[in-house]
Amino acid sequence: MNHVLLVDDDVELCQLLEEYLVSEGFVVDMAHDGEAALVKLHENDFDAVVLDVMMPKLNGFDTLRQLREFSQIPVLMLTAKGDDVDSVLGLELGADDYLSKPCNPRVLLARIRAILRRLEFQDNTYEKSSSIEIEDNIEVDTSSHSVNLNGQVIRVTGTEYILLTTLREKAGTVISKDDLSNAALGRKVSQFDRSLDMHISNLRKKLGLGPNNEERIQTIRGVGYLYTLPIKND
Repeated sequence: MNHVLLVDDDVELCQLLEEYLVSEGFVVDMAHDGEAALVKLHENDFDAVVLDVMMPKLNGFDTLRQLREFSQIPVLMLTAKGDDVDSVLGLELGADDYLSKPCNPRVLLARIRAILRRLEFQDNTYEKSSSIEIEDNIEVDTSSHSVNLNGQVIRVTGTEYILLTTLREKAGTVISKDDLSNAALGRKVSQFDRSLDMHISNLRKKLGLGPNNEERIQTIRGVGYLYTLPIKND
């Protein structure tokens, strides 16, 4: 059974969401401010976090910023309806996805399940089908969801991990935005949704340039993204 932490100062909403998620087979814990959430996250193992932006003591952004210092647990942020600034900032800080409030519990459930299902599916797929040998300085460990750059672990979120393994599995081939978004976010790209682009941007910053000082992930305008195969020096 998956263990989810709901973090929102709206007690009534938390109780409503808890009741619904429990009926769907989840174990649910709650926190009503950012400080309490971080204590619970230090002391317990959760599979996912639903995190509101506006909270007392420590808001959702500051909570996420501190969380990412010690954990890459999947985080779904709840943002104000139509507030694109909150959505973009949440993604920049390492949120895996976002949902506007007020949210439909069924949609929330679908987003949580999609995050957890994608991580499990991606591990199995990558281990079985990754056949391209990439001679660069990155190593992906599917058993621990860790990524090593020059022998040093770099912190990537669950969504970034899926994007990286998907791109590397088909290195040298352009992957459409819709296919990447389906793999990492469980949905096609919509007109005003910048989620995929933000995740790619964050991943690029963490990976840095490749062995030949090239962008590891190239943007193919109007099509999608491509993981660059390093140039071999004979």
